Formats: sequence, structure tokens, C-alpha cells
Amino acid sequence: MPIRFILKQIFMPPGLLLLLLLLGFVLRRRYPRFSIACFFSGFLGLLLMSLPVTVEWGARQLEPQEALKQAEWATLAQRADAIVVLGAGRVRGDRAWDEDQPGLMARERIRYAARLAKASGLPVLMSGGLHYGTPPSEARIMARSLLDDYGVPARWEEGRSRTTWENAQFSAQVLHEAGIRRVVVVTSAIHMPRSVWSFEKAGFEVVPAPAGYIGTDDAVPLGGWLPDGRSIWQSGQLLNEAIGLVGYRLFYR
Repeated sequence: MPIRFILKQIFMPPGLLLLLLLLGFVLRRRYPRFSIACFFSGFLGLLLMSLPVTVEWGARQLEPQEALKQAEWATLAQRADAIVVLGAGRVRGDRAWDEDQPGLMARERIRYAARLAKASGLPVLMSGGLHYGTPPSEARIMARSLLDDYGVPARWEEGRSRTTWENAQFSAQVLHEAGIRRVVVVTSAIHMPRSVWSFEKAGFEVVPAPAGYIGTDDAVPLGGWLPDGRSIWQSGQLLNEAIGLVGYRLFYR
């Protein structure tokens, strides 16, 4: 397991917030003021992350792209030459299927890409590497789902990438050889700003095709001020994207 993955789990919420709570407990006698600050920082951080209203506000900052209108789907071939679908993890050894399956976010992207491909006739490239360091790649799993579940074959599979930057760079190696420099990028709405930036840096003209918006009012109880387990996971995704946007501009120039 890569060390960067372990460090990310520890120093990104909720791991960091749980660490603060632990420090608040362990240091309560030797450093009472510091321990109180740690405890309340961890508690308030977890509380904020658990609120749907926090997710809704944060997502709206990271979901600037408008969704493609269904009327535009059939004319995508006038604006692009291929559809690129970005991986989003996998479920290893899914017992219902007796084999690896795409993760929930990946399935959402696959479904949307299938609709776009059928409407536009554009060829599809799947991009995603070895999520657990062992085959099959995310690209292979997604391509299999695209064909088996929606009857759409993937023309290309890019199975080496581990990051969004690598999605773009390795996809460019495949598609530029085929003379393709205009692509429809399919990914989650909160992931789209970082994806567009990465693919443009790789020399593509990008048509964003975001799916899975979370910055919406789902009519949750008490206007979103009641803690919710799903919101903690979504808040983590938002933080990851916000940090990624800043980090990419600093390290990938």
C-alpha cells in the first residue's frame, strides 16, 4: 500500500479530526488548555462535516460547470472526437458478482457515458489504473460494465493512471496517436474542475460532461442542519477536491 495513501488517510478528515479528539483525551492532564482546543477542534470539525448544509454549500463552490442538456447529446460529435471516462475506484471481489465491480461513483459515470455514446456515436476511452495494485485495472472493469450493462464497447483502455493528472497524460498518449485532441470528459461534477484543468494541460480541447451533482437540496430534514452519515463521506470528497485543485496548480505547471 503506497505511503501517500496511508498519510492521506491520517492527515485528511475524518482521520485528522479523530486524531485531534484522541490528543484531547491523552493530553487532558499534562496540557489541559491544549487538550481542550484539540477536543473542540475535532468535535466541531466532525459536526460540520456531518451536516448536509455544509455539503450543499461546499459542492456549489466546486460544481461550476453546467450539465449537458439532453438536446446537446446528439450533436457532441460536432464538438469532440471521443469520450473519456475517468475511473473512481472499484469494489474488489464483489460477492454478488463474484468478481471486481466499478465503485458507486464509477457506475454513475459509466451510465452517463453510455447515454452520451449512444446519442452521439463517439468512441469511448476508459481511464483508470490498478486501484489495489493488482489487476484488473479500473479501465478494464469499467469497459466490461459499459459493454455488459449498456451494450457499448470501449474502443480504448488506459490502465496505468493513478491520479487525475495521469488520467490526462496517459490518455493523451493513446488519443493523440489517433489524431484526437477534442474530448468529452465524463466524471463527477465536483471532480470536473481538476479534470478539465489536467486535460487542457495535456493538450486537449475539453467538453465537460459532469455527472452526480451533490450541491443540491435533497429535501433533508430540518433544512440540512441535522447530522447525516453520508455527509461525512461527501465532505471528505469536497476537501480532497479543494486541496487537489490548489496542489495541482502548484506542482503540475
